[in-house]
Amino acid sequence: MNITTVTEAMRQAMMTAFWLSLPLLAIGFVAGLVMSLVQIVTSLQDPSFAAAPRLAAFFVGLLLFLPWMLMKLTAYTAWVLSDLGRYAR
Repeated sequence: MNITTVTEAMRQAMMTAFWLSLPLLAIGFVAGLVMSLVQIVTSLQDPSFAAAPRLAAFFVGLLLFLPWMLMKLTAYTAWVLSDLGRYAR
């Protein structure tokens, strides 16, 4: 296994992890901003008030993006397994 093969495999793994986590991280960011704005406007500083809607947003986002995430993960797994002989050398 040469350095180019290792570099490509690691790059592909990192990019797959990035694209898989991006939608949920973006949803969490937006939900956190919205809840912070609501807390500022209402002067309500209860931690559970911000956590419950953020968890609900994550759950809805996971349900919406799960088919796409599984498709990306399946494609990555097929790519790794198709080149398995190249990694064994």
